[in-house]
Amino acid sequence: MEGIEKARLCAKYAEDKKAEGIVIMDARGVSPITDFFVICTASSSPHLRAVRDEIADGMQRKHGMKPLVSDGSFESQWMILHYGDVMVHVMQDEKRGYYALEDLWGDAPRVKLTEDTTPSEEKKSDKAVKARKAREKVVKEPETRKRKPSKKRVAAKKKTAPKRKK
Repeated sequence: MEGIEKARLCAKYAEDKKAEGIVIMDARGVSPITDFFVICTASSSPHLRAVRDEIADGMQRKHGMKPLVSDGSFESQWMILHYGDVMVHVMQDEKRGYYALEDLWGDAPRVKLTEDTTPSEEKKSDKAVKARKAREKVVKEPETRKRKPSKKRVAAKKKTAPKRKK
């Protein structure tokens, strides 16, 4: 079975368990690890488990493929199933936003989830990912750094500061 077919099957099984923001990335020539990434979001730890189990069970039962590696814990909010030429990442929203795998592997082109997917449907999933990222930016507090005062500020402060008596 071709890698793209495996990736689409994994995406289909994730979709069957209501995973969100499903993305397939063609990492051939970009990553030495695998040919395709399937990245999806689960809403909670039980949902994370259900999505991971659905993919693993479906691939084994219907196609006779066990993952070479199954890694991650429910506490980590990130599960990985590695099928050689396909690596599946099931993550909770917080971890997906933090690690931003789509940005990390941004050179890898995205692949349609199904061969008959219309471009407008694919754009909707892209819009969902962009909307999530925009929400994260609004929610996160900007880091406050102590800035070095400029020379002008230092000079102005010296002029206005009261002089001490000796």
